[in-house]
Amino acid sequence: MTAFSFQRIGVMGAGAWGTALANAAARAGRQRGASVALWGRDAAAMARMAEARENAADLPGIALDAAVTPTGDLAALAAADAILLVVPAQACREALGRLAPLARAGLPVISCAKGIERGSRAFMTEVIADALPQAVPAVLSGPSFASDVAAGLPTAVTLAAHDGTLAEALAAALGSTTLRLYHSTDVRGVEIGGAAKNVLAIAAGIVAGRRLGASAAAALVARGFAELMRFGRAYGAKAETITGLSGLGDLILTTSGPQSRNFAFGRALGAGEATGGKLAEGAFTASVLVEMAQARSVDVPISTAVDAVLAGRLSIDGAIEALMARPQRAE
Repeated sequence: MTAFSFQRIGVMGAGAWGTALANAAARAGRQRGASVALWGRDAAAMARMAEARENAADLPGIALDAAVTPTGDLAALAAADAILLVVPAQACREALGRLAPLARAGLPVISCAKGIERGSRAFMTEVIADALPQAVPAVLSGPSFASDVAAGLPTAVTLAAHDGTLAEALAAALGSTTLRLYHSTDVRGVEIGGAAKNVLAIAAGIVAGRRLGASAAAALVARGFAELMRFGRAYGAKAETITGLSGLGDLILTTSGPQSRNFAFGRALGAGEATGGKLAEGAFTASVLVEMAQARSVDVPISTAVDAVLAGRLSIDGAIEALMARPQRAE
């Protein structure tokens, strides 16, 4: 691992998760004097963040680490030794297009978005490889709320790259006593867990919003995990990845309550309330995940029901009835 040096970390995307990861990277690099450039597209907003030393809009009350420099300058971001890509999944290609003219060959770019690109059906590392071919794609995912990570509460996630030595080096550079990173070469498995669990979290939120009870919630998570495993196997994921932090671990967290945006989105749907303006990645992922499941004859009834509800093809009550009326089968 001596061949790798990660003194300068870039974070592309200055929302709650990007800010949290910037703080985490700064804590991890404190002993070696590492610096973190936190980039956002609104230069004026980044200047205000730099002056206030706080992301007041997304993480109020949590101070930026002294090693974090908010910036609207793409050149400052491109000068990093590794970049965390922390923009919404459907915006990754456009963001990478901005970076492409400045990025050096061999630059590790770590996707921290949890989704699948609509239209292309591309996972985020595939989007990186296509839009920024000079980069080396990697992915970071697992059970983590931005507020917990930003505040330095104990959290464990997975970082995967096709090159196991690089994955281990990045995990060592970004991990600390408060953020434990496991490394893996199962890039696809880590991506699938992060994308699919968001769709299932919407279903869990609907169950809560409809007040269907704890028994229904437990059944939803268990059967949702079964379809996550089927989908993962069909697309080459390792079973141990799906049962690990970035699969089962993230599913448990994101179906546990309204701190999850996808759960909160689903709960509002189930209760017949406005879904609000916060991004729910699962709402964009549901249709493409179902398309991909159908392409390989994978049975994903819960995800299919969520997609049908979001598209207006089925009412929530109709979806519940259809799921409960499915033919009986052995588990």
